[in-house]
Amino acid sequence: MSLCVKNDVYWAGKIDWELRKFNGDEYSTHRGSTYNPYLIKEEKVALIDTVRAPFSKEFITNLVKKIDLRKIDYVIANHAEIDHRGALPELMLYIPDTPIYSTKNGINSLRGHYHQDWNFNVVKTGNRLSLGPKELLFIEAPMFHWPDSMFCCLTEDNMLFSNDGFGQHYASEYMFNDLVDQSELFNECMKYYANILTPFSPMFIKKEKEVLGFNRPLDIICTGHGVIWRDNPRADR
Repeated sequence: MSLCVKNDVYWAGKIDWELRKFNGDEYSTHRGSTYNPYLIKEEKVALIDTVRAPFSKEFITNLVKKIDLRKIDYVIANHAEIDHRGALPELMLYIPDTPIYSTKNGINSLRGHYHQDWNFNVVKTGNRLSLGPKELLFIEAPMFHWPDSMFCCLTEDNMLFSNDGFGQHYASEYMFNDLVDQSELFNECMKYYANILTPFSPMFIKKEKEVLGFNRPLDIICTGHGVIWRDNPRADR
């Protein structure tokens, strides 16, 4: 399944309808969840994150329906936790030389997990990656909620790829915030923040100010889990 988020940006993830526990028994997910990688098809093509390992082959099968894997120019690893990078080894079997961009801690984590010396490239806050007429802007977000975490912005399209920020464990076929039950959505938002991000609230506030400090408008927040937030809702449900 793929979904056009905006212009040439596509959701390329997995809706996990059956998920009832996240991280073992730590977190109940009665409404399931999603794993949200994104494919950006500009002059240069970037893939942001992947899915959990059990869905690796399904992820690859669906991805090749959207693009020849050899045309992916960059892989962006916003987070090295298993629900974001689980399908990376399967993907790299097809494109082993494609550069992977992540924070220093993210690359250390990926090397530690997979013992592979892929074409890693360290990025820091303020670094930019050209996709042709558009570019990605990287923002480190350590302890949000892992030491490796980062965000990135597609600046010309006013999109933030927020990793675990602003997410929810919430499965829905609609995938946009304005198209789902608002009571369910905000209950899941509060539960997600309380269980995953509350210990890092000072970092969340600091990072929010940092993102706003770039003076870039944000129309869409592409989360790592759950529905995508957009500023211009459509009543097409």
